[in-house]
Amino acid sequence: QVDKNAELVARWYYCALSQEKLRRPIVACELGRLYNKDAVIEFLLDKSADKTPMEAASHIKSIKNVTELNLADNPAWSGDKESIKGDKYDDIQSARFICPVVGLEMNGRHRFCFLRNCGCVFSERALKEIKSEVCHKCGVAFQEEDVIILNGNKEDVEVLKKRMEDRRLKSKLEKKSKKCKSAESASQQDTAEDAPGPSKAKNGQDSVSSSSGEKRQIIFTKSSEDGDSSVPGKVNKAASATTKRSIADSEEKSEAYKSIFTSHSSAKRSKEECSNWITHTAYYF
Repeated sequence: QVDKNAELVARWYYCALSQEKLRRPIVACELGRLYNKDAVIEFLLDKSADKTPMEAASHIKSIKNVTELNLADNPAWSGDKESIKGDKYDDIQSARFICPVVGLEMNGRHRFCFLRNCGCVFSERALKEIKSEVCHKCGVAFQEEDVIILNGNKEDVEVLKKRMEDRRLKSKLEKKSKKCKSAESASQQDTAEDAPGPSKAKNGQDSVSSSSGEKRQIIFTKSSEDGDSSVPGKVNKAASATTKRSIADSEEKSEAYKSIFTSHSSAKRSKEECSNWITHTAYYF
């Protein structure tokens, strides 16, 4: 049979992962096991293929799965203060840490627990005798689910394991819902940007219902406004086209007025007046 004292010492004085003595900073997992923080970090950083599987840390996937403990030192413990001699009696019952409320030593003889929100460690007797919804040491609010028993029995470990699985499943569902909401908001923004505005649709209807004369006037004014800065040639062409059309269509104008333009019959030269190809200019008679 396993010696009970040796089992208590192994649980409460040594790291469950590296089997070294517990030293600050000390962390605890969601099942209530004690570890050295550097050992947990080395375990998470080791990504080699020949990594030995550790049952004590198989449920630890990231540093967020452990909580750094806020422990209260035992003033009567002097293990690190005095030099260890060969004839010195090593009292394994004396603990390095105590409960800050009741004063019980954390040596495994009494049930201890910690709060997952703040990491403060108390004895179970202190939480039962002094019932409160906030931490006795730092004042952080907590619930019954946030109380995790340190180095509990099999029944305690099963309850804590079920809580851990429920908590992780809930966090996954919350992350998925946040991603879906962000995707929906992004798609709504894209559809709003692609949809035409009321001003564009209104302008299109006005252009369809307008007559041909109004269209000509709008085009002419637009080209005249933009002609000074961008394309002046288009303005001159549009203006000349309108003037030519008006002169050709008008029959009420006098012959004197029509003779001003080159399109009049009087402005055209006869064959006798036209120069030969030998002449040096086209206008030479």
